[in-house]
Amino acid sequence: MGERKVLNKYIPADFDPKLVPRGKKKGNDDLIPVRMMLPFSIQCSSCSSFMYRGRKFNSKKESVKGEKGKYLGIQRFRFYIKCTVCSRPVTFLTDPQNADYEMESGATRNYEVHKDKERTDEEMVAERAAEEKEDPMKALENRVLASQREMQEMDALEEIRALNMKHRQIMSGRAAAGGSAGAAAAAAAASGGSGGDVSAILDAREAAAARAAAQEEELTETGLTQSEEAMLKTIKFGSGSAAAAASGSTNEPHEVIHRLGDDDERELEERRRREAALLEQQQKAVADKAAEAKSRMPLIKVKRKRKEQPTAKEEDAKKSKVDGVAQKKKSGQDDSDSDARTGGGLAGLLGGYGSSSSSD
Repeated sequence: MGERKVLNKYIPADFDPKLVPRGKKKGNDDLIPVRMMLPFSIQCSSCSSFMYRGRKFNSKKESVKGEKGKYLGIQRFRFYIKCTVCSRPVTFLTDPQNADYEMESGATRNYEVHKDKERTDEEMVAERAAEEKEDPMKALENRVLASQREMQEMDALEEIRALNMKHRQIMSGRAAAGGSAGAAAAAAAASGGSGGDVSAILDAREAAAARAAAQEEELTETGLTQSEEAMLKTIKFGSGSAAAAASGSTNEPHEVIHRLGDDDERELEERRRREAALLEQQQKAVADKAAEAKSRMPLIKVKRKRKEQPTAKEEDAKKSKVDGVAQKKKSGQDDSDSDARTGGGLAGLLGGYGSSSSSD
């Protein structure tokens, strides 16, 4: 056997490396190994096992040939994987048109809710566009409803802005009061002196509190200041909806935002009272009907068979029977006692076996 680990190999003088035949490379040059994850959940067509989205595979990638190989100049690719249970080849393609993947063979793609939702939304938009195209009045109604919705949103946004402005004014007033008190305290501290410093700081705080109290406005009956009420009066709640209703452009019901007053509260209270009375009447009517039905129901009397008392003759027969059974039991017990005394039975028969008299 020749040496395996030889450093110096013999090369003849007439050796030409160009004459050495080159071996053919096995496999397809178009297939490229790619480590990838499943873009969607699938079920194998052979063993019905599931492979879920995000599972990693050592796949093979190749370019799609033919007419379906490109979409608007974008190259499509085919991926080969194997089932994890039965090793069946599974192939799927890229789908540039829908920015997705397309199942080709070996398995079926599972149901996906978001796909149906997108498809349903697209169908609804297309159906609405076709309906508006066929019916101009429907298109006009849709535009009016959209404008009303936009006006309501603008009113709500304006309300939120007013509340934010109110909070901003309150915070700015508090910050100004705190800043004036701090400045006065700093000035008193810079003036010098131990006893005078404390009195100066207290005087500054009292002056700042007095200015803040003077700046505060008195609250009205509604619990707001005059400036806040003036601001709320500038806001026209439901102005867009009221304008749309006044124009008479549509017969659809519109919603108007307004405050509840005393009359509205009384009306609501009266409505609740009427509803409670109506409910009480209905409950009373149901109870009366149930009582009437119960009274109309026929009474069913069940006759029970009385137990017949035994006659004197039957009692005597039963008593004599019981006495006979007791007498028989007593006589049997007496016989067994006499046999035991006389050595009767099996013990009497075997009593003399093996005695001295028999052996003699």
